[in-house]
Amino acid sequence: MALWVILLCTLIASLLGGLYLLGAFRRRRPDEPPLDKGTIPWLGYTLDFRKDSSEFLKRMQRKHGDIFTVLIGGYYFTFVMDPFCFGAIVKESRSKLDFRTFASKLVWQVFGYKPIEANHSIIHASSTKHLMGDGLTVMTQATMENFQKLMLFNLSSGEEKRVWQEDSLFHYCYNIVFRAGYLALYGSEPHQGADNKEKANEQDRIHSNQVFHEFRKYDRLFPRLAYAVLPPKDKIEAEQLKRFFWSMLSVKKSWQKDNISGWISDQDQLLAENGVPEYMRDRFMFMLLWASQGNTGPTAFWLLLYLMKHPEAMKAVKDEVDKVSRENGQEVKPGSPPINITRDMLNQTPLLDSALEETLRLVAAPILVRAVLQDTRLKMSSGTEYSLRKGDRVALFPHISVQMNPEIHPEPHEFKYNRFVNPDGTKKDFYKNGKRLKYFNMPWGAGVSICPGRFFAAAEIKLFVFLMLSHYDLELVNREEEIPAIDTSRWGFGTMQPVRDVRFRYRLRF
Repeated sequence: MALWVILLCTLIASLLGGLYLLGAFRRRRPDEPPLDKGTIPWLGYTLDFRKDSSEFLKRMQRKHGDIFTVLIGGYYFTFVMDPFCFGAIVKESRSKLDFRTFASKLVWQVFGYKPIEANHSIIHASSTKHLMGDGLTVMTQATMENFQKLMLFNLSSGEEKRVWQEDSLFHYCYNIVFRAGYLALYGSEPHQGADNKEKANEQDRIHSNQVFHEFRKYDRLFPRLAYAVLPPKDKIEAEQLKRFFWSMLSVKKSWQKDNISGWISDQDQLLAENGVPEYMRDRFMFMLLWASQGNTGPTAFWLLLYLMKHPEAMKAVKDEVDKVSRENGQEVKPGSPPINITRDMLNQTPLLDSALEETLRLVAAPILVRAVLQDTRLKMSSGTEYSLRKGDRVALFPHISVQMNPEIHPEPHEFKYNRFVNPDGTKKDFYKNGKRLKYFNMPWGAGVSICPGRFFAAAEIKLFVFLMLSHYDLELVNREEEIPAIDTSRWGFGTMQPVRDVRFRYRLRF
């Protein structure tokens, strides 16, 4: 009899413990945000969130308001949709709200890299040195030379005639921008003497194209890999691709290249000094490749597509590009060498800046997540205070709450190339309820987790578009082509990608 009682008590305890872990006993406290656990224990709203994060969050906002807590995959996420609260969240001390907890799990899952405590400071210091200020001038020039190597190498030989060439826009933009950035950051084929330079350049063109081909395979798997929902066949492919990149980007192979960037070499050296083993530094190099090149090509696609769909925008930006070129002695003429765009020239393009910012507003959709390490109070713009519970996660989705908010950006679904610039070329301010907003567009994140390479990424995109508009006439094959829908599986991972490609054609302007 006693044995049965013990077994029964054990069973009940196990059942209650399981239900607790599944979230069955979670109750909303008086000062906490509205709680919505869904109908499926532990999973909660995982399926709805994965299917279309944006539509799910819009539905929750309509139901609960500007703050609510939902159960997703065993974790409670409090989404804050009030942009006036963003500053308090992204600037809160790490002892209360920590972004590294979530990020560390993600990079281990998708790149096989286990971060060390010093990782954030290493990346930040190296990016400040090499991807901003004088370092950015050096990187801009290196990227410029690689764009010329990939796009314009036939111009001086006269091989490229003024005839229309047709291609798929997304593939073309992603391919060229990725390869130029990859070569600028990770180095190029060594060569000795002028005679071997063109052979080395041709090897760079072949090698970088092969790298892009493998990268796209991995990129297509990325969202499901991040959510840990890859079927067995795709999981095997993802592991094979990881190993390919760990080998191809390995520290040993990287140091055999010429012109490896200080951004790459400094970080590897600092990791080594912090005791990170070589095999783990190889994996870190793969993480840097995706972080630096996973969003620039898709953004360049959307920007060129929007310009081709809006002739007045195309004319305004092209006129600005031509004006900047002429004023800097870089006018493109028949028989002239390829244009050489400098960082100073990129700083003279307020309309191109605004068009890029508008593109990012429409298609960049990161989710900013912080782990709640201790109970924390949050005051909304309405004056109401809420408590964020220790062990939960707090999340921001600026694409809905800021970027597509009609109170902040009238006609938010329309592309307006000059939305972010005043007639005199200065940057516009934005308001909600008559109050000026600090966070009105957040494609790069914010606070301590803001993208450290954002200035280099913007320069990379602008260089590509500047070159395309300077050297080529561009048009859609089908001028009535609709803007393709976005792939909803990629919400939260940066720049969105289209569900289909678009055909375009280009030819030399002169």
